[in-house]
This record gives sequence, structure tokens and C-alpha cells, in this order.
Amino acid sequence: MADLQADIDDLWEHRDGLDPDDADAVAIVRQAVGLLDTGEARVAEVAADGAVIVHEWLKRAILLLFRLSAMETVELGPFEYADRIPLKRQFAAAGVRVVPGASARWGSFLDRGVVLMPSYVNIGARVGAGTMVDTWATVGSCAQIGTNVHLSGGVGIGGVLEPAQAAPVVVEDEAMVGSRCMVTQGARIGRGSVLGEGVILNPSIPVIDAETGDEISRGVVPPWSVAISASRRRQYPGGEFFIPCVLVIRRLSEGERHDKSRLNDALRDHGVSV
Repeated sequence: MADLQADIDDLWEHRDGLDPDDADAVAIVRQAVGLLDTGEARVAEVAADGAVIVHEWLKRAILLLFRLSAMETVELGPFEYADRIPLKRQFAAAGVRVVPGASARWGSFLDRGVVLMPSYVNIGARVGAGTMVDTWATVGSCAQIGTNVHLSGGVGIGGVLEPAQAAPVVVEDEAMVGSRCMVTQGARIGRGSVLGEGVILNPSIPVIDAETGDEISRGVVPPWSVAISASRRRQYPGGEFFIPCVLVIRRLSEGERHDKSRLNDALRDHGVSV
């Protein structure tokens, strides 16, 4: 893989001179993106110390693929599409359930047991085993979704390709993301955590402990937490305004499975639900 990385880095340095007729370049780039498609490589991963490691060369491979791919017309029944990147295929062989209306781009990876309701998964994204991507949810480019995650209806997981060093959104194993949440710009949801409906999470949003009022982080919900959308007062020259934040209202025991009825009771106490 080191030789392939070197080839991609070399093509990146000379990208302005590339075009779709360069068969050798196309073959190299498609080989690299093919590793993402099969799950043999991934754009980002969480290291043992908790840091997110970004493999920039794989992002560059995706960007090169766009440059080296010509527009093509794709017909699916009565529908017609025009795009540079084909869709994934052979879902049954991969052990993935895909409901009509769902689609995933080639270069994304769906592990066994994934269920796609009518939804969308973009190139470079990775969706772990047993995860549900519910109706009208979107998994953006390069987002990393763990195993046994539930992305509820209408969830927007943002994508990021440029700059190449930028960390993508990471949703760790066992998490549950409530309906209409928006998680973008490299935000992170820790393992086993639950987000109530409508939470907006990005690196500028403070995450606050409801018990102490202390700011825990910006854009990162810690593991085994139940978090909801909230706001806090801020005084500006033009008056007093309410600024959005995310409030951690409960800590779960490590390894505690989500009991939907108990979670709904806890969230209902705070006027929200999942």
C-alpha cells in the first residue's frame, strides 16, 4: 500500500496536467478508491489515544477520481442520472439491505448487516456492521460511522473532502442519533452516546455538563452520554440573545445498551425525545 500511496501523492503534485484520457493515472486512482470501496482502507480512524488519524492520501485519491472521471448518464428504471462516480452494487453479496430509494456511491464502504432505508451514503464514507441509516438520512463524504449505530430519520452527517488534512465526522460504535440532528465539520459522537432530536453539533458548538454548567468540549459529545439541544444567554451590544449549545443531561454506564423506553422517559423529563 505504501507504493500506491506514493503514486497517489505524485499524481497529486501533477494534478493540473491530468485528464480522463490518462489511462495509467485512472488505473492508479481507481485502485486506491477501490480499497475504500471494499473496506480494506479508510479515510480516518480513531487511534488508541483517542485522536482521529486522517489518511490524507486517500482523500487526495477521491479528489483525483473526480478530476479523472468523465460525466456519464446512468439509467435506473424510469430514472436518469448524470454523474462522474458510479453507484455501489452487489449489496446482497455484501450482506447489506438496501430499500428502494436508497443509494451509495462507489468508494463508500457498507459493512455486513447495514440497513439503508431511503437515504444516501457518499464516496469515502464508512458505515459499520449492523448500523441503520434511516429514512432521508445522509452520510456525507468520508464520514466514519461505527458499528450498531442508529442514524434516525432525516439525520445529516456532514462530509468533508477539502482540505485533505481536515478530520471527517466520526460517530463511534453503539451511538444513537435522533431525528433531524445535524452533525458536521468534523464533529464527533463518542461511543454509546445518544443525541436527542434536532441537535446541531459542529466544532463551534459548546458541549456543556448539565450538572455542573462546565463546558466539556467544542463539537465532541463524550462517550456514554445522553445529550440534547439547548441554548444559553449571551449579551451583545445589540441586546441579549440565546446561543445554541449541546447539553449532556445523563451519563450512561459504560457498555450500557440503549433501552428506548427508558431513554424516552429521561428525555421526556427534559422536554425532548429521540
